Amino acid sequence: MKYFLLAAFLGIFASGALAHSPLENTNPLDQSSIAVAPEELQLNFRGGMRLTRVTATHDDGEAFDLDLAGQTGFVSDYSLIFPDQGAGVYVIVWRGLGDDGHAQTGEFTFTVE
Repeated sequence: MKYFLLAAFLGIFASGALAHSPLENTNPLDQSSIAVAPEELQLNFRGGMRLTRVTATHDDGEAFDLDLAGQTGFVSDYSLIFPDQGAGVYVIVWRGLGDDGHAQTGEFTFTVE
């Protein structure tokens, strides 16, 4: 009986761990240095994600929201228009809901030379 319970517990834990939709990559890449500010940011998730908020901070200034209008449903690839704030360090923070129902957050940074 205890082996059955252990197997059931591990099955539930494993399926929950695999259900999330982690951020696989970004463009610009996390911690990269680029010569020119991008016209858009790209976020690529392993599974479906509905972004609820994406903010950018430039050189420790005030954070500004990126426009998510028209971004509906659960998709894995996002392209967001990015307003150029000039050279410096950018911190991008995102929030969303995975198609498995789990809320997720994350961040990445890049530098414009």
